[in-house]
Amino acid sequence: MRTPAVARRTRTLQLGVPAALLGTLSAGIAATPASADAVSSPIERLQATPTRIAPTEAPPAVYTVRPGDTISSIANRFGLRTVDVLAWNGLSWRSVIYPGQTLSLAGASAPSPAPAPVQAAPTATHTVVAGETVFGIAQKHGTSVDAVLAANGLDRSSVIYPGQQLALSGASAPSAAPPASPAQTAAPVPTATGGQAHAVAAGDTLFAIAKKYGTTVAQLLALNGLGSGAIIYPGQSLTVAPAPAPTPAPAAATPPPQLFANLDAEQAANASLIIRVGRELGAPDRAIAIALATAMVESSMRNLSWGDRDSLGLFQQRPSMGWGSPEQAVDADRSTRVFFGGSSDPNGQASRGLFDISGWESMSFTDAAQAVQISAYPDRYGQWETQAHQWLGVHG
Repeated sequence: MRTPAVARRTRTLQLGVPAALLGTLSAGIAATPASADAVSSPIERLQATPTRIAPTEAPPAVYTVRPGDTISSIANRFGLRTVDVLAWNGLSWRSVIYPGQTLSLAGASAPSPAPAPVQAAPTATHTVVAGETVFGIAQKHGTSVDAVLAANGLDRSSVIYPGQQLALSGASAPSAAPPASPAQTAAPVPTATGGQAHAVAAGDTLFAIAKKYGTTVAQLLALNGLGSGAIIYPGQSLTVAPAPAPTPAPAAATPPPQLFANLDAEQAANASLIIRVGRELGAPDRAIAIALATAMVESSMRNLSWGDRDSLGLFQQRPSMGWGSPEQAVDADRSTRVFFGGSSDPNGQASRGLFDISGWESMSFTDAAQAVQISAYPDRYGQWETQAHQWLGVHG
């Protein structure tokens, strides 16, 4: 009988606890107003106003990046937001800036604009394109490498990049060229030094380039205005050989020293005969002068019956070489006609006279005579050129 009594008390205890809780909840619900307007107003949150760091300097329109700068440090220095500096320069959060790069701070407004000082003439700028060097840019704008480096906070080991803007302080701005007509094509741009150029490819080194072109690294650096610590990059154009020196014009041939002589009666008679035959054949004065000089060299203007080996007559013609018989060789009139040759040559095709030589008119005086005579002393004919023309005037 004890066990059922305990069970009943337990059930009474279990029912009693929920009843008390229900009573409490009922009282709370009865006390809650039915209108939502009576609900207490929500807690107002404090809105944090973004703070801006006081600028240490007035922001310029353009800023040149210095070693150690970051976008964030530049923005803080001038009291700007980093995101604004990125946006003004078309950069992203992952962009890398480098010393010498120019950044626009044009969107910034100075907290208290000071009176604008008297400004110097605006500094010219140059946008680097692939293949350019500081040396070439300096030459193009009429300034020096040191001036360009100083204006951009660079040194001789610095590397420039396509798209980079370089200040050209002190450079004279090049005058704008007139626009070319549509039919014209742009002329190729010569290299800075006018020499042979090499386009740097990926993997190239100064040592390998110098070896390829048979030069030295020191010469490459000097030709391109680079320092010993310079870095080259793909697409860069390097001058590997200086422009060849202009080929000097060939010196005019020095005329041989001239010889002169007074003719005696026999020589004068032979000179007159040569001139007469030349006139009959229609020979120009230069051809007659060549014949006179040849006769003077070969026989001293005498109709000799002897000579070297079987050479005979005014022109020392050799019968053994097809110039005619010995009797014909000492016939002054005939031997002169054989010397002129051409269609009136008494020997026909057996010998070759002056008129049979192609281009004799454009040959030098001595070369034209030598082409006929085939002498062991070809330079001697030209020594009588001046005198031969004088004989032509006196005895013609």
